[in-house]
Amino acid sequence: MPLESVPHLLRDCQAGGYAVGYFESWNLESLQGVIDAAEHTRSPVVIGFNGEFLGSQQRLASERLILYGALGSAAARSSSVPCGLIFNECPWDPCVLEAIEAGFNLVMPADPSCSYEDYVQRVRRIVQYAHDRHVAVEAELGELACGAAGRIDHPGQLTDAIAAERFVQETGVDLLAVSVGNVHIHVSGEVDLDLERLAAIHQRVPVPLVLHGGTGITAHSLQEAIQLGVAKVNYGTYLKQRYLQAVRAALLEQPSNPHVLLGMGGPGDVMVAGRLAVRDAVLERINLLGCCHKVPSELN
Repeated sequence: MPLESVPHLLRDCQAGGYAVGYFESWNLESLQGVIDAAEHTRSPVVIGFNGEFLGSQQRLASERLILYGALGSAAARSSSVPCGLIFNECPWDPCVLEAIEAGFNLVMPADPSCSYEDYVQRVRRIVQYAHDRHVAVEAELGELACGAAGRIDHPGQLTDAIAAERFVQETGVDLLAVSVGNVHIHVSGEVDLDLERLAAIHQRVPVPLVLHGGTGITAHSLQEAIQLGVAKVNYGTYLKQRYLQAVRAALLEQPSNPHVLLGMGGPGDVMVAGRLAVRDAVLERINLLGCCHKVPSELN
């Protein structure tokens, strides 16, 4: 299928009382694992890559965003379920604009280090550029806590409902990611959300809401949040955790023939192990979103 408009996907979510998952990929195997799971459950899905990672000047080799855009677009065309394609969480505006030209149909400029006024101006410019090219824009107001160290070592900043309403009006964004107790890179444990705060935001903000940090949100909070305007939930950390576990286990076999380990596609292939691990990890969480079996089986 061709890439599906993300605003269209999320309008269907809101009408049906469910959310779609963004299950972040980083290579071909992880991307195929996400598509495998979405097709198995007949679920619409958002696929994509992390813009902060891909655009970082700290990478040992610079990335060609046009390749990632082409890969995501091809994955969507090959899929029998609707897919949106996001360039997620990028603080560098030139990279965001490049991603728009590379074929992503949803981009997310995100820069917690800049002031509110600067962020509004930057997002507004990107929205104008993107909408002229039929690309949607997600932005974030507030900052998530960070749990990368195994504990909450960065408190973040919760989203204010009045500020969120003003921000959407001033920028024209299509989706708004919010901070309501969710945690970025939560490597262990789960947290409940501030549902009262989320309800206040939903009452004031007319666009679909997004939760980043889906890995560390309790099932109860997540399902309540979907009834309070959340139409997209992001997952990344636990996918990489499962992928690494599977690849490390496959590497212990150490066959003498390197082709068995890489590229033959059999039970000893580490690439297959990673793909299947991502597929199974997505299958564990996707049912919580209520999006399973929302795509007719005859739709191809």
